[in-house]
Amino acid sequence: MTGVSRRDGIGYATARRLAAYGANVFCHHFAPHDEQQPWGADDLGEVFDGVRDQLIDGARFAEHHADLAEPDAPDRVMAAAVEELGRVDALICNQAQSGSDGALGGLNAEALDRHWAVNARASILLAQAFAQHHDGGRSGAIVFLTSGQAMGPMPGEIAYAASKAGLAGVTMTIADQLADSNIRVNTVNPGPVDTGYLTPDSWSALKPMFPFGRFGKPDDPARLLAWLVTEEASWVTGQVINTEGGFARWRPNLG
Repeated sequence: MTGVSRRDGIGYATARRLAAYGANVFCHHFAPHDEQQPWGADDLGEVFDGVRDQLIDGARFAEHHADLAEPDAPDRVMAAAVEELGRVDALICNQAQSGSDGALGGLNAEALDRHWAVNARASILLAQAFAQHHDGGRSGAIVFLTSGQAMGPMPGEIAYAASKAGLAGVTMTIADQLADSNIRVNTVNPGPVDTGYLTPDSWSALKPMFPFGRFGKPDDPARLLAWLVTEEASWVTGQVINTEGGFARWRPNLG
């Protein structure tokens, strides 16, 4: 599982669910990214203890620090996971580069390239490394995370939306190739989830768009993410699945 560095995050919630299911859990993290965000970095020791607390007797936990913007980092992360656990049966690409983004007129090549490198390139290379290590005699599962950019505009986030759209767009192609290796591939759009950035003002503006009267919580998408890597989801592949609690986006009147 990549991107497990904050107790308010989707990665943390998913890692805890996987641990509670009885899985060995390997968590990738890169706290320097969090340090650059308004919410700041979390205490990694507390993060890891929270995952360990959910482990079933005999299950193992390991973690690894890496900047997935580095071209060889995906291979290093997967190799470390295999070395620690012996084998890897599921991969969830939860890492995300956010910030330093903009609308047309405020972009530069560096921002576009870094978003692509972390969000799309790293996920594809992680999937490739997973497939290379995978024993086709066992079932395997890969889950990418996207952001619903095809369902409505994401103002001021062109670099982020473009990189995440790449994952949604390539899901079926990768799923088709890896089916011969007994690996399922799906992508999840978790919708708007409060991972520490929601303010009272932003909630007031968004509340009418949520039919259940609340914002998404990290454990909402975590339940789907964890389920998708179990045998219960053995007949699901090549899908981009939205789990947004009925979130109704505003759309401009084009009439």
